[in-house]
Amino acid sequence: MLFGKRDTRESFERQAEKVFPSVLGTALRLTRSREDAEDLAQEAIVRAYDAYERFDGSNFKAWMLRIVTNLYINRYRQRQRGPQFGSLEEEGAIEPVSLESEIPDRLLFDNVVGAEIEEALGKVPEDFRMAVILSDIEGLSYQEIADATNVPIGTVRSRLARGRSMLRRALETYAVKEGFLRRDEIE
Repeated sequence: MLFGKRDTRESFERQAEKVFPSVLGTALRLTRSREDAEDLAQEAIVRAYDAYERFDGSNFKAWMLRIVTNLYINRYRQRQRGPQFGSLEEEGAIEPVSLESEIPDRLLFDNVVGAEIEEALGKVPEDFRMAVILSDIEGLSYQEIADATNVPIGTVRSRLARGRSMLRRALETYAVKEGFLRRDEIE
């Protein structure tokens, strides 16, 4: 019996190592705080390990991102219900949004445009931002996003379309200024 548990632990660890950059990257984009993201990612790993025997084996990355998303939503709801505390010093704080060494982030966001995209993405309302992150950055299918966020596929499609539209509008001014787009090309 001990042998089976060790195999299970090793299997979990191998899969978790592969998807951890996506787990942390998603947590960073959701929380927009390195400290909160690290806590969220760590809690997701612990929860996933505890529930690993119930994992159906189909898509480990989607399963992990669903756990991260659900934990984030639960924390957000708890904050909404609880007293709000803050600091004046935190008001203008700029937190890094991703680790430079993460290959998926480097492929997706180059040094020139990355900060503008991250800033624009941060301004997209949470439900729409989450759909864009899970689809366009993490590559989840509509069904996987629906499962992760507990909403129907139609809602995922709607949130994704609206989120992308908000992101596009937020980046149009920058794109014109940098010469990526001509003003007459804007709808």
